[in-house]
Amino acid sequence: MTRIDYPRLGETVYTDTLENGLKLVVIPKKGFARADAFFATNYGSIDTKFFLDGKWQTSPAGVAHYLEHKMFDMPSGNALQTLSSYGASPNAFTSYEMTAYYFTATEYFDECLRELLTFVSTGYFTEESVEKERGIISQEIRMYEDNPNSQVGERLFEIMYHNHPVRVSIAGTVESISDITAETLYSCHRAFYDPSNMCLIVCGDFDPEHIKEIAKEVLPDNAATVSDRDYGEAEPDSVVSHYCCREMEVGATIFELGFKLPETTGGREGYKTELVGELAFQVLCGGSSRLFAKMYSEGLINGTFSGGYETIKHTSMIVAGGESEQPEKVRDELIAEAERIIAGDVDMDLFRRLKKASYGRHLSELDSFSGICYGMASSVFDNCNLFDFAEIYDEITWEDVREFLKLAITYERSALSVINPLKGGDEE
Repeated sequence: MTRIDYPRLGETVYTDTLENGLKLVVIPKKGFARADAFFATNYGSIDTKFFLDGKWQTSPAGVAHYLEHKMFDMPSGNALQTLSSYGASPNAFTSYEMTAYYFTATEYFDECLRELLTFVSTGYFTEESVEKERGIISQEIRMYEDNPNSQVGERLFEIMYHNHPVRVSIAGTVESISDITAETLYSCHRAFYDPSNMCLIVCGDFDPEHIKEIAKEVLPDNAATVSDRDYGEAEPDSVVSHYCCREMEVGATIFELGFKLPETTGGREGYKTELVGELAFQVLCGGSSRLFAKMYSEGLINGTFSGGYETIKHTSMIVAGGESEQPEKVRDELIAEAERIIAGDVDMDLFRRLKKASYGRHLSELDSFSGICYGMASSVFDNCNLFDFAEIYDEITWEDVREFLKLAITYERSALSVINPLKGGDEE
């Protein structure tokens, strides 16, 4: 395995790509009893159109999430129960881009790792179990539909994007999941759960070669062809609509404001763009910014206000939200502040402090084993390295932030989703 030392961070990383295509990363943590394993596939809710068996296929919305629910089933029993019997804490999640299965353990790590690799790579679905799960997931979807915080975000994406599949909820809809069968799950598992489309991240007190041997022992020897994907027509810069509003049972008006941006390039340059975007958000309206203090003192926002820069395949965005009785004014204030900053109204001392603070946040995240595993998996799929942030921050200049804000914070790129307290009737 290849060893990379990061003396500035006090970290060492071992990496390898196995013959079956699996990307393996081991981060040794000497002297720790706790260990984490994170097994992820580069497959999320947006991957609904793919090339398999010589033809393009389209799966119903919500399959990636449905598949995650059913992956713990095995012919011999439930893998979740097996892992728990070893004293491990297992879990899983589905995002727009990734599905991950992971556990934390203080003993029986080898047994837990073998179980994790086995059930994720196997896939065992019956029509009876798939049908039983449909009711459970339908209830989950209805819960999201009744949750204002979920709805304000989903509706934001609906008015931001013309074609991108991020417009559809990760869990799908009650109607879309009604078409999911065991055959659907097997097809998607075969298309995306191949080791060559996956990564295994392990963080703990281990010999990296030992982890590699377990992976080689359990997983298939050879790589299959990774399915091509289609995310629809190219997304224009424009949004579908600048504003949407509905009423729900909320105590105060909530909102999410988005600024739609192009996709990042991936690799190290894409990682730099991500770090610049995060810093630009802090400069513009983060908790230590001039604008945050102004809006807070005026009662325009409160402590719920938060946001940041996000990337998803073929797109990226600045998103901010919280409670406000005047969300449109919040949007206008952000745009006006960006214009002032771009014109040269900048406190360089504040910029340097915010840059150090952003670096410090990334540094503190290395104290979390689970955070390291998730961040490393994301960086593997983005063809970069999580620990490169230290060197990249050295390169970031004020001009980088200024140019980012100039591109991002405009009315033309903006979309505002608002949910007001119930008064009767919806307004669009």
